[in-house]
Amino acid sequence: MSLLPFEYAVRNLGRSPLRLVAAVLGSTLVVGLVLAAGGFVRGMQRSLAVTGSPDNVILLGAGSEESIERSQIGSQVAGLVTASVPGLRQQFGVPYVSPEVHMALVLKTDRDATKELPAVLRGVTASAFLVHPQVRIVQGRAPRAGYYEMLVGRLAATRLGVAPETLALGRTLWFDNRPWTIVGRFEAPQTVMDAEIWCPLIDLQIATRRETTVSCVIVTLDQATFEDVAAFAARRLDLELVAVRESDYYAGLSRFYRPVRALVWGTVVLIALGGVFGGLNTMYAAFASRIREVGTLQTIGFSRTALVISFLQESLLLTAIGALLATVVVLAMLSGAAVRISMGAFELRIDAPVVLTGFGAGLLLAIVGVAPPLWRCLRLPIVESLRSA
Repeated sequence: MSLLPFEYAVRNLGRSPLRLVAAVLGSTLVVGLVLAAGGFVRGMQRSLAVTGSPDNVILLGAGSEESIERSQIGSQVAGLVTASVPGLRQQFGVPYVSPEVHMALVLKTDRDATKELPAVLRGVTASAFLVHPQVRIVQGRAPRAGYYEMLVGRLAATRLGVAPETLALGRTLWFDNRPWTIVGRFEAPQTVMDAEIWCPLIDLQIATRRETTVSCVIVTLDQATFEDVAAFAARRLDLELVAVRESDYYAGLSRFYRPVRALVWGTVVLIALGGVFGGLNTMYAAFASRIREVGTLQTIGFSRTALVISFLQESLLLTAIGALLATVVVLAMLSGAAVRISMGAFELRIDAPVVLTGFGAGLLLAIVGVAPPLWRCLRLPIVESLRSA
């Protein structure tokens, strides 16, 4: 079978500059939307997967397995689990046991501010930095108990909906009718903690009037196993505890947000369909006007299969240009951009699988876009094609 030269498809791109621009912009829009949606889904999944460590176990109040914020357990649980479960990880005699308070609260930039800033606060002790090794202070220092100080995450400004300079070192946020001074900044890349605000455990307990309870106790396993911690929780009926692997807890959160991810993909599909139909109109008008050309090529000996391959090459070139343009634009503008959701904030993740998905959408667009006009051109007899205007 004799194929048309590849240069034929390349030269045809320049026959109609307006069609070329319209087709490229259409494919750029569709592929760009797919890349943005893929980056959103990958970013959310990655932040939840990285946050949970398989070596960490969370002790929660029974019935609060799906929400740490709703959990309340006694402050003495941290000491009891340390004494009762041998084999927990230690460093220089300090056990990896972190009592924590997790709360969604409203902050203000000053006492009289009318704008309320929804924040995720975590009350911690020094041991929190042991059980959460992802957290690293990059500026300033850790907050001191009794001084009403805060340590803000890298994406905390996105979560609060304020400019980054609002959370600069030395600035204050108001909560419980008193100013809390920002003394440090931390980062915990690709985790939900990156959007949190940390403060001393005892200070947050006093401010929220829960001096005798915490939300959870997180322990890191070494020689001990998950079953050992679960057995401790089961034996102490008076404490009303349940043990959950940290990785399983955040996997549950990921399942909770599955409808959100489905909604994002559904929206992209609907918008992309509009782009596809727009592209179909453009491609149909372009190829349908070449019926006589198709008949001539068949007359001089080129088979219909060869024409299909040539037209498909042309369509693939158009969508490939759009896909490359969309990838460059999305990587420049959206890669690493922060997105705010109810659980905090996370960064869009435009990685290799997302880029491949975008190019796959471009490939599908090329095939779907060229099929109807190509069918109209090739279904006519050669004589009728030559008579076409």
